[in-house]
Amino acid sequence: MKPIIAPSVLSADFSNMSEEIEKLEKSSAEFIHLDVMDGHFVPPITFGPQFIKSIRGKSKKIFDAHLMVSNPEAHIDSFAAVGCDIITIHAEVASHLHKLIAQIKNHGIKAGVALNPSTPVEMIKWVIQDVDMVLIMSVNPGFGGQSFIPTVVDKIREVKKLNPNILIQVDGGINEQTAKIVMEAGANVLVAGSFVFQGNFEEQIQKLIRVGLAL
Repeated sequence: MKPIIAPSVLSADFSNMSEEIEKLEKSSAEFIHLDVMDGHFVPPITFGPQFIKSIRGKSKKIFDAHLMVSNPEAHIDSFAAVGCDIITIHAEVASHLHKLIAQIKNHGIKAGVALNPSTPVEMIKWVIQDVDMVLIMSVNPGFGGQSFIPTVVDKIREVKKLNPNILIQVDGGINEQTAKIVMEAGANVLVAGSFVFQGNFEEQIQKLIRVGLAL
């Protein structure tokens, strides 16, 4: 199985972002993962629509926006407008999850729903057929470079049972060892920040792809 690799620009060199995006554009990554944090749902503040707009023209990759924000309904339209191809929102902050999924899809783009490590899969059971992707957080959201939480592997299997055809994205602590574990459980989209940006982008991405092809 060839996984989709989604490098997270949160680990990129922000002082040289244009070159970083250009290198990703030439790589085998299919997605560019955009971690949007509001300083409320999670402690840090990262970037907003204007940042994404500034790099959108430098890449034809799928822009995969992960909104770690307390009020996604107020931001979905803005992120869709600057060229995000997938917008993922957290189930924990959505009082009306069906409505927010519809808000995303009304822009003609794909919708994802994210679950924190301690959030049960049961919470998204009734929307699993309406979304294009489920994002399983394998670390607590907010900071890069955290250690992988092994108990999320069972959650991946649960999502796979609910919808065998859905994209299952895993974000947090991904490397060659954890990539194998999550793909064996059913994940097919790997968010990798520190792992990709710590060396030659293409070499690091190919390491993850080879893990999947070997399964």
